[in-house]
Amino acid sequence: MTTLQVKVKPNARLRQLEAQPDGSWLAHLKSPPIDGKANQELIALIAEHFGLRKSQVQIRSGASGRMKLVQLD
Repeated sequence: MTTLQVKVKPNARLRQLEAQPDGSWLAHLKSPPIDGKANQELIALIAEHFGLRKSQVQIRSGASGRMKLVQLD
């Protein structure tokens, strides 16, 4: 089980996940932060990046903020 610290930037032109020098991650998402759409896209992006199923990725805290703790099982 791994926990990632992720900073989210919604409404981006590109959809990508970048490792930061401090060990955190920066996620650029195309979705707006409305009705959980950005959170769903974040889960899909992280699952795709690490080769996991979406059910193995959970947002542990920060669901309504830009800084999130994401748990990988």
